[in-house]
Amino acid sequence: MKKIFTYTFSILLLSFCGPQLKAQNDSIKSNRILPADTGSKLNMDAIYNRPFLMSDKIPIAIGGYLEANSNYEQTDGASEGLTFQARRLTIFMSSTIAERIHFLSEIEFEDGTKEINIEFAAMDIEFHPLLNLRGGIVMNPIGAFNQNHDGPKWDFIDRPISATTLIPSTWSNVGFGMFGKYYVNRWTLGYEAYFTNGLNSNIISNSENRTSFAATKLNPNRFEDNPPGSPVFTGKIAIRNRKIGEMGISYLTGVYNQWKVESQVVDTRRNASIFAIDFNTSLFKNKFHITGEWVRCMVDVPETYTQAYGKSQSGAYTDFIYTFLQRKIGVWKNAKFQIGTRLEYVDYNEGKFKETGTKIYDQLWSIMPSLAFRPTGSTVLRLNYRYMETRDLLGNPAAHTGAIQCGFSTYF
Repeated sequence: MKKIFTYTFSILLLSFCGPQLKAQNDSIKSNRILPADTGSKLNMDAIYNRPFLMSDKIPIAIGGYLEANSNYEQTDGASEGLTFQARRLTIFMSSTIAERIHFLSEIEFEDGTKEINIEFAAMDIEFHPLLNLRGGIVMNPIGAFNQNHDGPKWDFIDRPISATTLIPSTWSNVGFGMFGKYYVNRWTLGYEAYFTNGLNSNIISNSENRTSFAATKLNPNRFEDNPPGSPVFTGKIAIRNRKIGEMGISYLTGVYNQWKVESQVVDTRRNASIFAIDFNTSLFKNKFHITGEWVRCMVDVPETYTQAYGKSQSGAYTDFIYTFLQRKIGVWKNAKFQIGTRLEYVDYNEGKFKETGTKIYDQLWSIMPSLAFRPTGSTVLRLNYRYMETRDLLGNPAAHTGAIQCGFSTYF
C-alpha cells in the first residue's frame, strides 16, 4: 500500500509542478487515435476518452476523479441514520512509450482505502484501425457500464444494480486480446476480444448464499492464478450511427471450477456465461439521453446445491436524462440542469421449486429520480431518491426501501 501511495504522490507532484500543464477534454495527444480514426466514439473508447493533464517535460499524462456523497436509507421503518461516504478516488495515468505503443493504468481507492484495486494496466500496440493488440490487466468488455463507468459521466450516485451484482462492477483480469474499429459514412463498428483469468468457485461459494458472478471479484489471487486452468473468453461487438445511437452485444464464458488437480480429473467441468445487450442514444439536439443495459447470467450449478443457487439470472436498467436548462450561470458559461429517472429490475433466480413448480423469487425492482447540476462537463452535483421493493426466495411480502442521496463527482 505504501508503494502505491508513494508512486501516486510522486506522479501527482511532478505533474502539477511541471511547466506548461494543459488539460484535454477528449483524449490524450498521441498516436492513440490513428489518422483513420475519425468516426464516433464508442463505449470501448472510454478508457482514453477522459480529461488528462500533460506537461511537455514529463512523458506521463495524468488524471482522475473523486466521488463523495451523503446517504440516508430506511427499510420498513428501520434506519441507521445519515452517513457521509467517500465512495472512490480514481487515478489514471497514460504514456506513449513509442509510436503506436501506449500504456494506460487506472487505480481506484474505494471507501477511503478499504479497497485498493488496479482496474486497468495494459499496453496497446497498434497495427491498423481494425487490428490492435492489448495485454496486461484489461477490463472485460461485458456490457457498457463496465467500460464506461466514471462517476462524473453519470447523474446517479449509485451504480446500476445489474451492473454491480450480476456483472461484477469494473471487472478487470489479467489477459491478452485485440480490438479494432471500422467506419462507413455515419456508421462506426467496433470489436474487442480477450482471453483472461477471472472465474472461480466464488460464484457458488460465497457469503451471499446465492449464485453470484460479482463474488468472483473478491478473489485476490485472480491476477496471478487461474484455478480452472482454462481462460475466460470475453467478446463484444458494438455498432453506432451518429443519428441513432450505439448498440453493443457482449458475451463472456469460461470454466469456473477447479476440475483438475495435477492432471487428475476431480470434478465435472462447469461453465458460467454472461450475455449482455446495451444501448444509448441522444435525442432533441442532445437534450434527451437514454441509456440501457440488459444482462443474463447462466451457471452450471451442481445438483447437490440447494435451489437457492439459481442456474440463470437476469437484470436490466434504463436511464432517462433530460437537460431542461443550459446557459451561462455565474462564471460557468455552459452550465446545465438535468432531471432524470433510472428504472431497474434484477431477478437473482429465474428457476422454479422442484417440489411445487412455483416460481423462485429473490428479486427486486427500483425507481430512482434524479436532479443534477453540471457547472462544467467534468463536474456534477447530484440529488437522488431511490424507492425499491425486494422479495425473498419464497416470495414473502416485499421489503420497501427508501433512500435519499446528495453528492458530487468531479474529474481533476
